[in-house]
Amino acid sequence: MTRIAEIKPILARVGIRNQLLVKVTTEDGTVGWGESGLSAREEAVAATLEQFAGFLVGQDSRQIGRIWQETYRSQYFEGGRVFTAAMSAIDIALYDILGKRLGVPVHQLLGGKQRDVIPTFASCTAQSRQEAFDQTRQLVAAGWDCVRTVPSYFDGGTIYEPRKSLAQTADELIAMRAEFGRELVLGIDFHHRLSIAETASFCNMLPPGTLDFLEEPIRDETPEAYRTLRTMTDIPFAVGEEFASKWQAGPYLEQGLTQYMRLDICNIGGFTEAMKVAGWSERHYIDLMPHNPLGPVCTAATVHMSAAVPNFSWLETRQSPVEALGFHDPVLFPQQVRMEGPVYIVPDTPGLGVSVDEDAIAAAGAPVHVEPPHLRRPDGSVTNW
Repeated sequence: MTRIAEIKPILARVGIRNQLLVKVTTEDGTVGWGESGLSAREEAVAATLEQFAGFLVGQDSRQIGRIWQETYRSQYFEGGRVFTAAMSAIDIALYDILGKRLGVPVHQLLGGKQRDVIPTFASCTAQSRQEAFDQTRQLVAAGWDCVRTVPSYFDGGTIYEPRKSLAQTADELIAMRAEFGRELVLGIDFHHRLSIAETASFCNMLPPGTLDFLEEPIRDETPEAYRTLRTMTDIPFAVGEEFASKWQAGPYLEQGLTQYMRLDICNIGGFTEAMKVAGWSERHYIDLMPHNPLGPVCTAATVHMSAAVPNFSWLETRQSPVEALGFHDPVLFPQQVRMEGPVYIVPDTPGLGVSVDEDAIAAAGAPVHVEPPHLRRPDGSVTNW
């Protein structure tokens, strides 16, 4: 039978972080796996999943679009990241089930693959200039042609002073461009820590051509802020990992406020919503640069989506040689998407192509809550992490 029999959230400790996996089982025993992207607030998503299960158990698992609409519209208040993170996990799991039932990979359900491999960008997370250069050399030698770096921190990462950090970061980026030349695609992620003025000042410190993309310099709540910033620099923006719906993405696409769409399939609403945003992005000649900071289920879902769209640049990976995060533990996930150098190989196995060893996850012990850093400025005020 195709009816949903169970929706089970599984909070697991994997590597240095927790992952909220979702196991959806149909009445004939077919299992689909999904993953929520709302890191560090997994318990809130798990509670929402249990409430969704109250009206989804017994429904036809094949009616994926209808289920998306009912979960979104089953409460008075619209959307929100907790809701859409839960919806994402269910949606991904239902696609996994449908692919397994039909004997085809998920990308075939999305129109078929348009590429055989998925290029990735790697993150250079060093906190010193020497280490940043060493990591970038290692990545370039391993075949990466796109590298993202991070701004300089102070006081062990608990205090962040933008003005002091920006000057040091700009000098480092100028030196990196000189060292690695024009062929390397170079970006930086500010994790929405800046103001408009601080971002503009930083961009003015950089000679033309230093950066290929500037990721999330400010938060996304106010598209008008990005519209103002867009008039103050010509560096391409990479925005979208915070988006929880197509409606949130809309102004950034319609008004030219991002040049790379950083949607996260585990936050925006799963395949159902992500493919709509991908099509909307294609209309505006904006390539996807998907956010992918989680585990094998998120990676597999994003690889299938990335294979099926025409407008694609790079997929974020946290499996490069310079990051030992443990998010893709082969003991916990015996089957997962294969990586060769800087690319993921698009799988042709039915469904997502991921398996989960629940006994191994249980044996790993109960997860411990991981609270994100709470950054402060030198005057004691709170700033974004």
